[in-house]
Amino acid sequence: MDILKRCVFLLCLLVGGSSLAQTPDAYTQSVNQWHKEREAGLKRENGWLNLVGLYWLSPGKNTFGAAKNNNVVFPKGSVEEYAGYFELGADNTVTVVPAEHVAIRVNGAPVTRAIIFHNDSTRVTTTSYKNLRWTVIRRNDKIGIRLRDLQSAALTAFNGIERYPVSAAWKVNAVLEKTGTPDRIDITNVLGQTSQQKAAGRLSFSIGGKHYSLDALDEGGPDLFVVFADQTNVSETYPSGRFLSVNRPDANGNTVIDFNKSYNPPCAFTDYATCPLPPPQNRLTIAVPAGEKKWGHH
Repeated sequence: MDILKRCVFLLCLLVGGSSLAQTPDAYTQSVNQWHKEREAGLKRENGWLNLVGLYWLSPGKNTFGAAKNNNVVFPKGSVEEYAGYFELGADNTVTVVPAEHVAIRVNGAPVTRAIIFHNDSTRVTTTSYKNLRWTVIRRNDKIGIRLRDLQSAALTAFNGIERYPVSAAWKVNAVLEKTGTPDRIDITNVLGQTSQQKAAGRLSFSIGGKHYSLDALDEGGPDLFVVFADQTNVSETYPSGRFLSVNRPDANGNTVIDFNKSYNPPCAFTDYATCPLPPPQNRLTIAVPAGEKKWGHH
């Protein structure tokens, strides 16, 4: 009996030791948690998976509804054939006027006519009808309606994003350098529009003994924003590049770039986003097998 008990005890130690060996370390767990929250964000009402339309408005009256003879054609069956009209004014205001008996709400309140966008807008106005939600976006001289369906097929089909195994080797020290170049850099989006964005500086770092750099944008938030491309874009990751958030540096300019948190732009999940593209200086000549891989057919 003593021998049997000893064998059971040793077996438990082996099994327990194996489990401990397979338990992710604290860093890996933190990246996994970040990724879990990232995927949850994609599924929220303001996430990217429910985006089903983007319609650029013309000056004056733009009728909308499910019928094909409207100026703005919403997905079939999602709304009445004629649901009303959007009016784009000379001062860039956008007004929604619902058709009779179409119960449209603006920020939760029923309306018969309402301004949903103007040049001085400081908060996003959400217009809703059943499962639909839409907001107004502006891209340079273009003003459009961004449409969401809270029961979209992409949202229903989403089962996560494939990614590379977490590796601490892709968490690299970096220094933010003030290069003396202009404090704004040209960023082009998928519409072909180029605008000047506020530059934070150049992140300088080394991988495998070789020096690289990425220009970072300062969007006013707690982190710096980086749009970059690398050699995995050809077959494994989203073709036009990925995004990164980088902690603001300390007083000496030191920070960390965690490529394990490289993530897909919104355009990887929907045809109706207007994503920025990596500037030429942010196209790395090496592969970065870390972070999110491409998703779906986008």
